[in-house]
Amino acid sequence: MEKDEWDPNFPRKSEAAGLALASHGVRVSVVRLPPSVHGDGDHGFVPRLFAIAREKGISAYVGDGLNHWPAVHRLDAARLYRLALEKGSAGSRYHGVADQGIPFRDIAQVIGRRLNVPLVSKSPEEAPDHFGWISHFVSIDCPASGAQTQEQLGWRPTHASLIADIDRATYFEAGTDAAPAAGGR
Repeated sequence: MEKDEWDPNFPRKSEAAGLALASHGVRVSVVRLPPSVHGDGDHGFVPRLFAIAREKGISAYVGDGLNHWPAVHRLDAARLYRLALEKGSAGSRYHGVADQGIPFRDIAQVIGRRLNVPLVSKSPEEAPDHFGWISHFVSIDCPASGAQTQEQLGWRPTHASLIADIDRATYFEAGTDAAPAAGGR
């Protein structure tokens, strides 16, 4: 869902600072991106998941794996930033969400199939040991929508969905920019 409410567990201090400038006459708008911004050259969460699956010999998800992960292709996100600059209203928040909520298990299934490793469920208690620093992100249910953004700015994501993108063999080539051995933005 598209909300402008602040989540006290995830403060958006940069947004607050930017939007505070609006009271001083600065034309500011905010673009919120989901946990997965994917595409060639991805160095974020998904390549880290590839590395963990390679290292541990399994592709895992937490619980039933039905928690939702929104995503956007990096080229669609770039076009959204341009549209926000060109057409955005001062003080607005735009959600750059193309895939509204992919069940995390679906992501793990593609990784497991592509790397030829088993798919395994981890309990919430086991997740930190298995996933390390990204265990919180792997576990959260984060359904989101970019429908208002699409309506307000005329933004239409046109590039591959996360599942289609990571199902390309090049996402799994070890040692390339597409899937680094260690991840993080």
